[in-house]
Amino acid sequence: MPVKTKIQREIIAWFWVGLAFLLINGTIGQARVIPSGSMEKTLLIGDHLIMSRIGYDAGVPFTNWHVSLWRNPKRQQVIIFKPPFAPDTPDYVKRVIGLPGDSIDIHDGAVWVNGQRLVETYTTGASEPYEMHLPYKVPADCYFVMGDNRGNSYDSRWWGCVPRKDIIGTPVIIYMSLNVGEDPWQPGQIRERFFAYANVILHPGTVRWKRIFQTF
Repeated sequence: MPVKTKIQREIIAWFWVGLAFLLINGTIGQARVIPSGSMEKTLLIGDHLIMSRIGYDAGVPFTNWHVSLWRNPKRQQVIIFKPPFAPDTPDYVKRVIGLPGDSIDIHDGAVWVNGQRLVETYTTGASEPYEMHLPYKVPADCYFVMGDNRGNSYDSRWWGCVPRKDIIGTPVIIYMSLNVGEDPWQPGQIRERFFAYANVILHPGTVRWKRIFQTF
């Protein structure tokens, strides 16, 4: 086979590989890592997730261009979204508390939805309203979200609801979890992240083995 033909076939093969990657990354699933403790005890710092975008969102990888699809999140479902107040920052992970049209109130350390106390077995700490004006009615096509670690979560209590167009998916499974602190998972910390992964070889105890393959 001529060398030119081999090169052409190689280029075509890599083109299809790249196209498949973009399709999967843009419409099916992506990986995420938890950088803060706002979702403890459900999600820990250093948890590595596979996120499903199926039915929620489709977009062009490595860009901010995306479009919402037909699925909508349910109450108490964990979602991943672009923070509406800073869309160019890393995605947020929170839990849906209020659906469009719901009335939200927070008192006595608990959340009340449409006059009924919400049963929450996943939270850490009491729920406080902080500076919210209550009761709060969730606008149309919007979702009220909170972190499970109620005393350490920057969520809808501070900056309002999440528009449906900013929701991009939901976590499916934890495929890795490393107990190495917050620094490696902050934006731009490439060196620290590399050392965190390399450290696993010498110190496998930093892996939270029991969390691997937990599903949502």
